[in-house]
Amino acid sequence: MSRLVGMSALGGLIIAALIVGVMLLTASPAANAQTVTVHKTPWCGCCAAWVDHLHDEGFDVIVKEEEDLTPIRSQLGVRAELMSCHTADVAGYVVEGHVPAREIRRLLEEKPDVDGLSIPGMPQGSPGMETPNAPDPFDVIIFSGEDARTEASYRGTRLVSEPARP
Repeated sequence: MSRLVGMSALGGLIIAALIVGVMLLTASPAANAQTVTVHKTPWCGCCAAWVDHLHDEGFDVIVKEEEDLTPIRSQLGVRAELMSCHTADVAGYVVEGHVPAREIRRLLEEKPDVDGLSIPGMPQGSPGMETPNAPDPFDVIIFSGEDARTEASYRGTRLVSEPARP
């Protein structure tokens, strides 16, 4: 009888372990969310739309409204030619402008030795800048110090090209 109880308990443990494993494998992105801190001006609607894009893609977002983003950009190393309308930081990286969540995820997965990503300006059709008009082509720039290069090219939300990976 005690042997039967022991086997029953073992079976219960195995089933519980399987259930926990399935739950971990099927966890939603929100359950594994990375926190992005977004610095934006209080009056910017496209910045709020980009925050919504990040939420929709499973990121946790902290919004800090600032009247002047210049000191934050200076502190984070964003040069004038890389500037857009909002600045974010995530896991020690800078994200300047309407960068697609896909590119932020790739940055966090690959962990390159860079300062961050930027989409200079405010290209129409980028995340948070959606309009009924034809989207602009734009590049996602990866930068560090004075170095900058194209990491990916988009037309609206459609990825057009990215560099080959070794």
